[in-house]
Amino acid sequence: QVQLVESGGGLVQPGGSLRLSCEASGDTLDSSAVGWFRQAPGKAREEVSCINRRDRRTYYADSVKGRFTISRDNAKNAAYLQMNDLRPEDTATYYCAVSQFPGDLPVCDESFFVYWGQGTRVAVSS
Repeated sequence: QVQLVESGGGLVQPGGSLRLSCEASGDTLDSSAVGWFRQAPGKAREEVSCINRRDRRTYYADSVKGRFTISRDNAKNAAYLQMNDLRPEDTATYYCAVSQFPGDLPVCDESFFVYWGQGTRVAVSS
């Protein structure tokens, strides 16, 4: 079992930055792929970014490429999502998730993720 707690969300103006954190307990993250997903009001949850456990390859949704950066610190058992140049359309609840897929993920898709945090809300507005 893995418990995940996200933090770092908040209200920010367009063009601003936030850094989301995902702290894990109950098991280590170093053997797992980690993903960030988001769900805007009235919309389906969508993938934002994933990072593999072995080759550390990263994936980004087209909408966040060049603005968001995913990272992980296995020593701290944590993962992060640095979000720059935030836009109103980035407003959503952001979820951290951990996969138990036995290899590197073929695609960043929520179907591969087993453990989920409660989410942290991000609002981008002037």
